[in-house]
Amino acid sequence: MPLRAVIVDDEELARAYLRELLRAHPEIEVAAECQNGFEAVKACAENSPDLLFLDVQMPKLDGFEVLELIDAGPAVIFTTAYDQYAMRAFDAHAVDYLLKPFGTDRFERALERAKERLGGRKLPTEIATARPAAERPQRIVVKDGTKIHVIPLDKLDYVEAQDDYVALHSGGKSYLKQQPIAELEAALDPARFVRIHRSAIVALDRVARIEPYGKESRIAILTDGARLPVSKSGYARLMEAMGDSQGSRSSTR
Repeated sequence: MPLRAVIVDDEELARAYLRELLRAHPEIEVAAECQNGFEAVKACAENSPDLLFLDVQMPKLDGFEVLELIDAGPAVIFTTAYDQYAMRAFDAHAVDYLLKPFGTDRFERALERAKERLGGRKLPTEIATARPAAERPQRIVVKDGTKIHVIPLDKLDYVEAQDDYVALHSGGKSYLKQQPIAELEAALDPARFVRIHRSAIVALDRVARIEPYGKESRIAILTDGARLPVSKSGYARLMEAMGDSQGSRSSTR
């Protein structure tokens, strides 16, 4: 069985160059070519590729958002003209990161690594660590059947953990995404979002007040009326993030 590859790049010349390089490898079949992120998600669902050649900056969805929406499995080789995403690419378990313009030798080395990965090498265990400011997303993408919802972070009110999923609440609607809450927390800006409980993250500007709830616990009342539990450590993080001026306006009786 040949290896199935999907090529994703918004530039036709870049796709043609990868096609030309792959002609030297009859064991690899190009199953699809895509010029934007939406096409890539659809092509991966239909073709279950072994290899994914993926650009970073594209219309509609970028390369990292594509990876969030497809099933794990393909060996991913990023191909991009921007070097600032390299660390984030390897955090996403990419096999290699080809910086345009790249030559045949560099491509062959990346392809060999991909074949080794597909030959049985396991992915490294992922550890949720805080992401540098330049790598933080400005939106969250959620796949719902055949639909893709894009939630700008400015519209995100709060997040609740539900087993291996998170429920993203925005504008009175809720979107379910398969992602650990710790992983999402690491990607968000801590100056804007705070983990107030093991099961809840809240946008600071959505907190209207904090009230006592029981003997040693508190509850956050949001501007839309939602009520979220606040743990002892979460309260300390919340007060630190909000600062003395905002904290003084909260009711902590």
